[in-house]
Amino acid sequence: MLIDSRGDAGWHQGHIPGALHMPTADIPRHAPSTIDPATPVVTYCWGPGCNGATRAALEFAKLGYAVKEMLGGIEYWIREGFPVQTADGTTRQPADPLTAPLHAITCDC
Repeated sequence: MLIDSRGDAGWHQGHIPGALHMPTADIPRHAPSTIDPATPVVTYCWGPGCNGATRAALEFAKLGYAVKEMLGGIEYWIREGFPVQTADGTTRQPADPLTAPLHAITCDC
């Protein structure tokens, strides 16, 4: 389960298609009734300059969930050319050549 831990403004600005919106402060109260504890969780927030995904991952871990953090957050998701859901539909920007290869599927690391 992919969790967007940002606030309402960030979520409405755009989010990863299929993600569930659950701000960090709401996790202890809403996660147990919303997400099966056996479901692995991946948290994301704005990007590397924000520790929101880390704090959200901690809240899920305290509840016993298997959890990982999506490094780079939505910033790098967008910069690498992946789709973003908004109220107007799904959009996609060209990949940023500083973060993703232009003429290959992977970075070959």
